[in-house]
Amino acid sequence: MTTQPEHDPRASAAEPVIGDAALEESGVPEYPRHQQMFPVLTAAEVDRLRRFGEPCRHEKGALLYRAGSVCPGVFVLLAGKVRIVSRDALGHEQVIHTYTQRGEFTSDVTQLSSKPAVVDAHVIEDVDALLLRPDALRAVMIGEADLGEKIMRALILRRVLVFERGQGVVLVGGSGDARLLALQTFLRRNVFPCAVLDAEQNPEALAVLERLTPQPDDFPLALCPNGTVLRNPDEGQLASCLGLIPDFDPAYVYDVAIVGAGPAGLATAVYAASEGLSVAALDCRAPGGQAGSSSRIENYLGFPTGITGHALAGRAFVQAQKFGAHIGIPCEARALYCNEAQPVIEMTDGRRITARTVVIATGAEYRRPDIDGLARFEGTGVYYWATPIEARLCRKEPVLLVGGGNSAGQAVVFLASHAEHVHLCIRGASLRHSMSHYLIERIEGLPNVTVHANTNLTALEGAARLERVHYRGADGESGGVATHHLFVFIGAQPNAGWLRTCGVALDNKGFVLTGADHPRADVRTMSLQTSVAGIFAIGDVRSGSIKRVASAVGEGAAVVAQIHAYLMAEAG
Repeated sequence: MTTQPEHDPRASAAEPVIGDAALEESGVPEYPRHQQMFPVLTAAEVDRLRRFGEPCRHEKGALLYRAGSVCPGVFVLLAGKVRIVSRDALGHEQVIHTYTQRGEFTSDVTQLSSKPAVVDAHVIEDVDALLLRPDALRAVMIGEADLGEKIMRALILRRVLVFERGQGVVLVGGSGDARLLALQTFLRRNVFPCAVLDAEQNPEALAVLERLTPQPDDFPLALCPNGTVLRNPDEGQLASCLGLIPDFDPAYVYDVAIVGAGPAGLATAVYAASEGLSVAALDCRAPGGQAGSSSRIENYLGFPTGITGHALAGRAFVQAQKFGAHIGIPCEARALYCNEAQPVIEMTDGRRITARTVVIATGAEYRRPDIDGLARFEGTGVYYWATPIEARLCRKEPVLLVGGGNSAGQAVVFLASHAEHVHLCIRGASLRHSMSHYLIERIEGLPNVTVHANTNLTALEGAARLERVHYRGADGESGGVATHHLFVFIGAQPNAGWLRTCGVALDNKGFVLTGADHPRADVRTMSLQTSVAGIFAIGDVRSGSIKRVASAVGEGAAVVAQIHAYLMAEAG
């Protein structure tokens, strides 16, 4: 296995590198080895797959699948030779692997969801194979657990390998461009390979600009593998170009539709699908919600060394698809209609999903403090999450972070290993009442972290980029910190505005009321059901919820039992 040469100007975009960090993102606990990524099934294992697959034959020179088009499934090689090649929109190609042995199999984890391939599969010698289509592949995962585990591990690791090679969509823009950073973050959280070219310095970028002659408002450019060039696209337009947006059958009625794919929503998808319910799940951005941007969660049961929010969400996302959940990302819910025969979710693109029950798991949106100049620097110095992308931007520079909760603490610990110095500003006198003890101890032990208590930010200053943050201390005196990077972690507000069309009862802060707390409750009301029968709410969007990943997952599991009870009652 080879990686891109260090001098390749495009290699820095392929993040993270192969190793423990990348493996954690993939959801596979052991260090990746060649035999795990490209195993050879035994003759007995191939025979066990025959009842799931269909025989097929392809002649030399054919393509089993092509980057940007939907792959029909996993091909288990019986005879012949297949070469896997990654390529990007600029025509760069790299051989990933050549399958030559009976019992080897193609594809990556996207085959669970019928998403487009990110590599080409060339038939080098006439091929005889077993084709495992997505439904059959999921059946293997359930019906042949040990064999399914071997296949699943390989499929996940292969996606990580291609992701790290960075050959897929090519983004072209100026360094520090907020829109470029947003697209890069979107692709990273959805594990889609990309390369980023500096529009001012990279020779390949300059050649692209000479050919396309873009205007200033056209940046960033996105060059999709299918040849399409997008000018200053939003996340939805980019996802559509890459074929990431799934189709939903408007005539099909799901047992449960879940809006929000954070820890709560993903837990519901896993448990509901594993118990035989038909599941549709939506999220407007990426799996994991706010937790997905957490640099390290150390108090979640079962992970004594901690786990990134991205890795935890990635595992749950694959797990839900393994059991057959139909997950649409990015798909944003615009309205919920409850006066139909069945609840109907309308998305921003006009498509609709009908379901017998709906689970509201939309969490909360980042709260923006009232600071003069904040909006002007969002994405170019002001950030609401701390991922390796932001850490790379502030390497060996001072940063300022505002917030006193666990998310803020996790971000401080993460950024301290990259930044020159981290200034943590809190409004209260101490972290003791808002942050877990283990995080406080860790922060106190970091030599390059300073906690500024009783401090409020007042204004941001800078020309093209953030240059200085002004504050007011407890004694009323004003001061400032010279920095190009401000991280804001001051909590969130409920994402419940899309529920107005349904009439779900909310509390005075906009959180969804459930159980005995809503005005229509009686002795038969279930604890997670809203004021509208068949509509449930879980996680951070629910009034009175505990803002922890573990409690969100617990509610996601618990609501499935209540959904079963509701459906049984409705069936008579």
